[in-house]
Amino acid sequence: MKAAPFDYVRVSSIDEVCQVLADSGEEARIIAGGQTLVPLMAMRLARPSLLIDINDVSELSGISVDGNDLVIKAGTRQADALASDIVKSNVPLLADALSHVGHTQTRNRGTVGGSLVNADPSAEIPLIAQTLDAVIVARSTRGDRTIPVNEFLESAMATTLAPDECLVEAHFPIWASKNTGFGFHEVSIRDSDFALAAAAAQVTLNRKGNCEKLNVAIGGASPAALRLTIVEEELVGTDLGDDAIKAACAKIGDLIDPQADVHADAAYRGRVAKVMAGRAICDSRDRAKGVLQ
Repeated sequence: MKAAPFDYVRVSSIDEVCQVLADSGEEARIIAGGQTLVPLMAMRLARPSLLIDINDVSELSGISVDGNDLVIKAGTRQADALASDIVKSNVPLLADALSHVGHTQTRNRGTVGGSLVNADPSAEIPLIAQTLDAVIVARSTRGDRTIPVNEFLESAMATTLAPDECLVEAHFPIWASKNTGFGFHEVSIRDSDFALAAAAAQVTLNRKGNCEKLNVAIGGASPAALRLTIVEEELVGTDLGDDAIKAACAKIGDLIDPQADVHADAAYRGRVAKVMAGRAICDSRDRAKGVLQ
């Protein structure tokens, strides 16, 4: 199939993006990498009346550290984020997860912001954002808006971004590296496929080796990446023993809402999500203790 007719404009600044969005209504779509949008248009599952090409907007590309945050501009290519020493040294959990995003060709075109806006419940970047309490910055002609990721990710393929807003950047909190570890696990049909279920965790241990802080989330088993607060509350203050982790992860069944598709039934996704969560927590514990690199 071929895409339905559409208009096209190439912009060169964020202000221009915002103005075009404000003037164009809800049928305009921003395109950067186009790794999801273009196939949807080809199948006529998406029919934007206007494509706004932001590839010339230099303000939307770059990686930096601002205080205690790693800041990634929305138009930053996933491949650039994966290769970034700034990402690896400050938020290694994100660097690990990025290696599982698609494959080399899609990472060369796909953007960090595009993955966040697409909000696929199985995607790695929204999962890490949810795990680390990332903050999203959006801009429109009305000004900037700061959105906690748990308010930004609304449901499958849906966010709270307004039609006239452009995602500008994402802020990933940087944890103190001492006694901190991370873990990421996913299961997919083939390497580089979307995950049937995935989990990410990050932990900080106190001087006694007990859990002082734990963030853990799962993807692929709910309408959006889901923080497992019940697991966090259960394990903070413990020594993160294997049995305690397994028991805590067994309680997430009532929180998740896995969906069946041609790749896996709902029950399987739910079982895998629990296992992935446990493995991610175990890896984060072992890295915090220096047992796992």
